[in-house]
Amino acid sequence: MAATVGDYMVRNVQYVTPNMTVNEVKEKLINSNFHGFPVVENGYLLGYVTAKELLRYMDTPDAKLRTVMSRGTLCVIPSMSIDDAMRVLFRYGLRNLPVVDEEKRIVGIISNIDIVRSQIEKSRPGKVINVKNFMEQQNGISMRIYNAEIPIDQMIPTQKEVYMDELIGRQYEIKRGLNEPLIVIKRNNGYLVVDGHHRIMAAHRMGLKTFKCIVLEPNNLNIPLGLETTAERWGLHTLNDVKIIEGSKHPFMEVTTMLLPKEQAENINKILVERMDEDPGPGIPSALSPRITRKSSAKKTAAEKAPVAKKPSAKTSAGKKPSAKTSAKKTATKVQPEDGEKA
Repeated sequence: MAATVGDYMVRNVQYVTPNMTVNEVKEKLINSNFHGFPVVENGYLLGYVTAKELLRYMDTPDAKLRTVMSRGTLCVIPSMSIDDAMRVLFRYGLRNLPVVDEEKRIVGIISNIDIVRSQIEKSRPGKVINVKNFMEQQNGISMRIYNAEIPIDQMIPTQKEVYMDELIGRQYEIKRGLNEPLIVIKRNNGYLVVDGHHRIMAAHRMGLKTFKCIVLEPNNLNIPLGLETTAERWGLHTLNDVKIIEGSKHPFMEVTTMLLPKEQAENINKILVERMDEDPGPGIPSALSPRITRKSSAKKTAAEKAPVAKKPSAKTSAGKKPSAKTSAKKTATKVQPEDGEKA
């Protein structure tokens, strides 16, 4: 069955109302991770306002949105296929599409990031079939394929090491709902992980109990497999036996961050750690945006607090404003629990 918009849309929609002023909408955009908002009244979708549209009305900050907004917007319904929604986003160069029910009430929103997520989560028949054919030829067995939620404590790793920086990235993906399945092989004592070690280690660190898997089940579970023998030789029996490499970057992240200044490259995963407990909403917030940099930069955090120090209360004098050093200490303390976790 084809995936639908309803399978991937975000249901907790943030929106603005037509009675808000241009300035109020501007402030809401600045303090969010979004590029625009649906305009909703009494649950009904009236339109969609973007940051670009608001720029036209910056000289009338007190004008009601109702008086300046464009009426109507492109939208989709929950039963529409993901492929069709993807075409709409692509054709019209959109980031987000509101989702409405039969009465035109807003019920969700789907973004280009949600579309990407749906494509990543698609079973890759070619990859699975290649593993199946290789294992059958090497071991003289036949295998059946099925999908299942498998207990994480039954996973047997076949990879000795994973990278901490990539684990943090995978934890963030899982937190946002990305559920790319593993490929595993059923054994008498558990399931050999063939593909997806960073994913399953991230889920393990998060305390999840099960994970979606594509399972290859041999017709004879007693025939030893080469992967299984290698895992035993390396002393890999549970996920706790996998070494987590800290201080070095996963090759994927090494390439991705190679053009960033060193400080930004080193902080990019700290930003994800800070966002773990937030609800990012549709679309991944940019790790390089000014809003996020202010939160993670000690120097800017102190600068933000400086104006407050100009108006001291009875209990606080202007001379007690926080230093950049103190702010840096607080920022570092914020991420210590994540870095200090054990697999």
